[in-house]
Amino acid sequence: MGQVLIRNLDEQVIAAYRELAVRNQRSLEAELRDALTRGRPMTGDRLNSMLTRLEDIRAMTPKNVRQTPPEELLREDHAD
Repeated sequence: MGQVLIRNLDEQVIAAYRELAVRNQRSLEAELRDALTRGRPMTGDRLNSMLTRLEDIRAMTPKNVRQTPPEELLREDHAD
């Protein structure tokens, strides 16, 4: 496995991850490793697989059915 050294991180960022690590009963290193793994960018095969899946879902949607724009759904959600 590789190693990475990150310099000049904001102290508040470190403190937030330190607090999360305590809450999850693991080390700061384990917490950061998990955050980086979960937040990894979509690239290569993973990106292509996701784009193919999205196209498959889009193809299942009938062309003549009006789709509610996401902004409208968000507005409705916040109105409640």
